Amino acid sequence: MNHWLTAPVLIPLLGGILQAFMGYAPISLRRTLALATTVLMLVSAIVLLLMANDGSYRIYAFGNWQPPFGIVLVLDRLAALMLIMTAILALFCHIFSIGGADEGNRQFHGLFLFQLMGLNIAFLTGDLFNLFVAFEVLLIASYGLLMHGGGTVRTVPGLHYVVLNLIGSAVFLISVGMIYSVTGTLNMADLAVKVSQVSGEGLSIVKAGGMMLLVVFGLKAAILPLCFWLPRAYSKATAPVAALFAVMTKVGIYAILRVYLLIFGDDAGELANLGMDWLFPIALATLAMGVIGALGSGTLKTLVAWQVIISVGTLLAPIALGSEAGLSAALFYLLSTTWTVGGLFLVSELVANQRGSAKDRIITAPKMQSRTFLSVLFLVGAVAAAGLPPLSGFFGKVLILQSVESGTEMAWLWSVLLTGSFLTVIAYSRAGSIVFWRTVDGHLDKPDPLNGRVSVAAGALTALAIVMVVLAGPIMAYTDATAAQLHNSDAYIEILQTPMVGEDS
Repeated sequence: MNHWLTAPVLIPLLGGILQAFMGYAPISLRRTLALATTVLMLVSAIVLLLMANDGSYRIYAFGNWQPPFGIVLVLDRLAALMLIMTAILALFCHIFSIGGADEGNRQFHGLFLFQLMGLNIAFLTGDLFNLFVAFEVLLIASYGLLMHGGGTVRTVPGLHYVVLNLIGSAVFLISVGMIYSVTGTLNMADLAVKVSQVSGEGLSIVKAGGMMLLVVFGLKAAILPLCFWLPRAYSKATAPVAALFAVMTKVGIYAILRVYLLIFGDDAGELANLGMDWLFPIALATLAMGVIGALGSGTLKTLVAWQVIISVGTLLAPIALGSEAGLSAALFYLLSTTWTVGGLFLVSELVANQRGSAKDRIITAPKMQSRTFLSVLFLVGAVAAAGLPPLSGFFGKVLILQSVESGTEMAWLWSVLLTGSFLTVIAYSRAGSIVFWRTVDGHLDKPDPLNGRVSVAAGALTALAIVMVVLAGPIMAYTDATAAQLHNSDAYIEILQTPMVGEDS
């Protein structure tokens, strides 16, 4: 059954290759194949989630090469959670795209699937070098997706995005080389053992490499001051691409969790908890910067893009404090904010299509044809994003607040998070009241009517904020178990150091 671990990688890979050879096939055929591929990926993610739910680790060694020398995929609760989150988001983004957003680029679906493959490799890989490879795969695909639709409006943000990520990739490779030069391995479980044994000159090299890695992951996650590229890039992307990119920052957060809990965790000797003292204040500053950006946003998409940065700060603050309760709360909030932000990007596009030349700018315009439906979707998304009851964002933030022990950190986190939530409510209230209710006389020339595909995709993704409340019990049980598993690094190390043979590998 461990061969199932290859499914989230092979399914989008094969689907993407088929799309590359079908560039001149009818668009209906390409859409059908792409959607079928995404559905199959979701099925494989569900299977892996059920497998991981027993709390055990599962490993697939390519070519039966034993760790730490071979390439291994590792499934645990966290990897399964990230896979299912990405698969659900991707399915609704793909459904939305076949409503017309995929037109004008014959390789849109191929790039979409290759990005999913890169994301899935990142979540499953068991060594640092293949994490680098995964980053490159998903980033190369994202470059093409970001430019989808053409026009000079995407050129400059796209160039900034490419240059910054190329610099990040170079730093990643250098830091990995520094760590390898001392430890002689890049397998994460092997590193967890050898890093604690490093001493002398090697200690400074590994420490520098680890801090450089934190900078790279911070760039991917868009923490302050490495976040200013994101709002412009995301707000200029097409709606399904921007919605899918909601998971991109979470890859950086995932990498921080995986590397700094396992390799530089409590058992890493002199390198224990490397960089965590810096992460907490940076997380709070990132949250504050996101709120300021949201308040000054001139368009709905820019507002949602700044919401991504708000969520990054909110997620990293409890993670930096290092408690199981904080990590569990962060994982619950991770699901909520990713799907909520994705839904808001899709809703913003629907609003823009019905407002003529006003698009999604936060200005007055003639009344939209589907104002009631779109305003309800925006309200649900905004309530969840701001953390108001009774939706999932509220539960996530309450869990985060409850996870902090009394002290200075509690005072800072409560103050920044609650103030930020209040100001975020103001930002969404301002945007919603102007766009939906402060209408002017006149009519719109040829507004795009809603169709079933885009309405279902945007509505369903937004409605997940309600579904998470209904399923809060089992979801919290899973995140609690995931946090406990992540804090028990000995089990991860032991399973990867056990020889594997035959079909069990």
